Amino acid sequence: MINGIGFLIILGCVFGSFIVAGGKMGVILHALPHELVAIGGASLGAFLVANSVRTAKLAGKGITRAFKGPRWTSDMYRDLLTLLFGLLSTFKKGGATGIERHLDAPGESPIFSRHPQILADHHLVEFICDYLRMMTVSFDDPHQIAEAMEADIDRHHAEEHAPHHALQTMADGLPAIGIVAAVLGVIKTMASIDQPVEILGGMIGGALVGTFLGVLLSYCFVGPLASKLGEIVAEDSKPYAIVKTAVVAYAQGVAVQVAVELARRLTPSAHAPSFGELEAALQEARSEPALAAA
Repeated sequence: MINGIGFLIILGCVFGSFIVAGGKMGVILHALPHELVAIGGASLGAFLVANSVRTAKLAGKGITRAFKGPRWTSDMYRDLLTLLFGLLSTFKKGGATGIERHLDAPGESPIFSRHPQILADHHLVEFICDYLRMMTVSFDDPHQIAEAMEADIDRHHAEEHAPHHALQTMADGLPAIGIVAAVLGVIKTMASIDQPVEILGGMIGGALVGTFLGVLLSYCFVGPLASKLGEIVAEDSKPYAIVKTAVVAYAQGVAVQVAVELARRLTPSAHAPSFGELEAALQEARSEPALAAA
């Protein structure tokens, strides 16, 4: 919604000020289809040449993601902390035997099943299960765990940011592509140098529409969307750091509730549950049969 409002403000102010100043929209509207074909086609072609098919597809989804906004909500962060508390408590009480059934089949685990939104994030669930499973086979050196998890998080960040970087590169190139379209218009104008001044003026004005569109699309549309996507990717990656903090703290011998509290402090401030809210959620989790029986 806010993206749409922003774009309307851009178009309204740019073209509104042009009209109020006495500009004639006819020149722009006449040149617009041809310039859009040249600039849009060249940009799309260059984008496909510069990126893999996978990155191109992810960039398309990324534009939709930029309009939808961050996926993680306050409830999901609270559920993630509660899930970590349940898993680590089960690990502490039942050891490898107690936790393995939850890690081998998360979809059938009563602990995971209490949090369907978290369970739906397959990458995050796999990340949690992999490292807890590794701890069941004596991979419990906190420093090694931290390094391994950090490497995985860096890899995940790089993959998630690939569409953002691709769109930003496209935005950076649009002004130059607009100049290419404008130069073609100037060439066309020079070939008609014998025409009256009125016609030449219109042709030059149409050529300049290419430069205008390239700059407008770059700095007012594609660039802001790329920036928004990067911000969303960074925010939606926070859960991995939260999981890492809780797991590493537990591996260091910290009490489960303290490990979860340390993880809570990494939750984005806009979505972080208060100490009391988290305590209430953990108290409810403690009463679950699956956790009580662990």
